Amino acid sequence: MAARLGWTIAAITAAAAAAGYRALVSGQLTLELGIGWRTRALRPQVLDIAAPRELVFDVIAQPYLGRPTRAQREKIQVLERGEGMVLAAHRTPVGRGLVTHTVETVTLTRPDTVDFRLVRGPVPYVRERFSLTDDGGHTRLEYTGEMGTDGWALGAGWAAVVARRWEATVADALATVKSEAERRHEHGQG
Repeated sequence: MAARLGWTIAAITAAAAAAGYRALVSGQLTLELGIGWRTRALRPQVLDIAAPRELVFDVIAQPYLGRPTRAQREKIQVLERGEGMVLAAHRTPVGRGLVTHTVETVTLTRPDTVDFRLVRGPVPYVRERFSLTDDGGHTRLEYTGEMGTDGWALGAGWAAVVARRWEATVADALATVKSEAERRHEHGQG
């Protein structure tokens, strides 16, 4: 009887841990204890884009201010629009059938800055910036950001796990922006 109870407790604990992990990864649960706070820089990324800054800005802003493509609608849903700012939900596949749901404010300052601030997600704090610099008809896009967690070493470890995927997602998004802006510029669109 004691062995059966032990196995039952172990099974319940494992199921609860798995459910907690899924909720954390998906962004449905954000742990913010208010102790052991740490921030870390996200890996800066720089792209040179063969298109004017205004066109690059328009490509970035399209899913938030314009008419998003079908692919963009599958990943981004604008929840609220304000003057120069939107509240948007983002869906990001992270593998093994898991999708992270984040909610972020997106502040668009034409023609050179797009700021993101996490409202809800797998970590309690993320701030990011896309800075666009005109380089003689070409654009330099610089990405910077920081992520914060609490919980001392445990939180820092979780931030390292999340940051790897976050940075890869940003790199993919920036590559898409570059490709689309250069395509539009080449075809005289925008």
